[in-house]
Amino acid sequence: MITIYKAAKIHTLNPSNPTADHIAVDDSGMILGVGTYEDVAGWGESRLDDSFANKIMTPGFVEAHAHVMAGGMMTLPYLGYFERARADGSIAPAITSYDMLIDALRAEDARLDDPHEEIVAVGFDPIYFSDQPRLTRHHLDQVSSTRPIYIQHASGHLATVNTAMLEKNAVTRDLRVEGLGRDSDDELDGELREPPAMSLCKTGHRTVMFSNNTEVALRDFGAMARNVGITTCTDLAGSAILAPKLLDMWQQVTSDESFPMRVVQYNIPVMPGEAADFSAVADTMVRLRQSETDKYRMPGAKFVLDGSIQGFSALINPPGYFKGEDHGQLLAVPEQLKDWMMPFHRAGLSIHMHCNGNKTQDLAIETIEQLLCEAPRPDHRHTITHAQLTTQAQLRKMAKLGLCANFFANHLWFWGDQHFEMTVGPERANQLEPCRSAMREGVSFSVHSDAGVTPLGSLHTMWCAVNRVTPSGRILGEYEKITPAEALKAVTIDAAYQLHLDHEIGSLETGKQADIAILDADPLSVDPMSIKDIGVWGTLLGGIKHEAAGR
Repeated sequence: MITIYKAAKIHTLNPSNPTADHIAVDDSGMILGVGTYEDVAGWGESRLDDSFANKIMTPGFVEAHAHVMAGGMMTLPYLGYFERARADGSIAPAITSYDMLIDALRAEDARLDDPHEEIVAVGFDPIYFSDQPRLTRHHLDQVSSTRPIYIQHASGHLATVNTAMLEKNAVTRDLRVEGLGRDSDDELDGELREPPAMSLCKTGHRTVMFSNNTEVALRDFGAMARNVGITTCTDLAGSAILAPKLLDMWQQVTSDESFPMRVVQYNIPVMPGEAADFSAVADTMVRLRQSETDKYRMPGAKFVLDGSIQGFSALINPPGYFKGEDHGQLLAVPEQLKDWMMPFHRAGLSIHMHCNGNKTQDLAIETIEQLLCEAPRPDHRHTITHAQLTTQAQLRKMAKLGLCANFFANHLWFWGDQHFEMTVGPERANQLEPCRSAMREGVSFSVHSDAGVTPLGSLHTMWCAVNRVTPSGRILGEYEKITPAEALKAVTIDAAYQLHLDHEIGSLETGKQADIAILDADPLSVDPMSIKDIGVWGTLLGGIKHEAAGR
């Protein structure tokens, strides 16, 4: 039986048929037609579903960069400076002082019966406490001198641990590992910068890194996506290569009709600082693609090339950081990067490169140019992800090479003031996430949340890209603003294009999947400052209804 859905308005993202008020979907979840009732009724016997007659429909949002581990992370104690929604719709409160942080950890310590069980918490960022001494192991020792404590920072690129965690993992001052924080007396201060140092406290680090590898975490993340209108999510920390025994679980959960999301998983070939046979890994990735389904794809690899700007571990070009200590850290060997990536490129796999700093981005662009010179490949759609400090010159070169950009627009809100005042200074802060410039230079781009670094939610990400406002009310880069229509395009069809899925999803038109976000208001008609506050009823995924929590 064909189902015809009526809506107050449908934004199709099909430029040949941009708006409509009815959409016909067959039993397989394929769109038959979009238009007026008369336009779509001719497909055959049908029933009219007018339950969304007062709602706005758009293509289901495509989150171009997130981490399914966010589902598992939100089951851990949350220490972030901004509140965060959980899968059930409840809110984890904000932690805005060291006293609140210590109290939250003490409460967790009191809750645990096993005196040896670790506390692993997430979401903290010291940059919000610039008027305070940087958090050290001594602060955490106030909570417990015997129970190991591991706090992963919001960026995912740093952690702070207590003395007991260092002792448990035999991390001593004699170790000379880059990123191992020290005080003025060369004693360990408990801060771990980037994976080579973070992994020294392997138990805590693994708890976070592999928090996506449970059915509960995956289902929770799917619920989080449904709650904000996302129907396809790109998991850019896939571990099917590193933990292949979990492949069955991923396939089983995603294939469940009740699971409300498609997953596009980019596997990390190797953890930073470790070695691998990249040709063998690429061959494995090609074989894994034989296990793909409509709801679980594995199109390529992700390379993490540097750290975070707010953690001062991203590599940026001269004159460097505006204020603060420069901890810029390259997580790849420049002379080897082409050889690392070539097997994936030749195999027809897609490559996403984590570059927060523009110096790192120079390296990524140069490497892709070398790959294309040696092995030409039209329509590769390799992507620089985050790409926060992309310069005009870099955009022009990216356009020539066919490189896509995946901008971390949420940074404009969550760290915009800090970037302006501390990390990169006023001029470069106003050029962060240069969406308008990318459009002008012809670079295809998406915008993303990087959940759980920032909250999952495409409407909020659109709001950031459109308004470019900070918590203090500062506008960062008036001339890089994009319109709501352009932002909607970036979180639907353009994000699908990056994933080589624009023929299946990203717009509402005949022959595509009926993946639909159902909204309480029109993001293209409301006050642009209200976009993030639009309610979400839920989604249709392949024509199946998935209602958001709390509706």
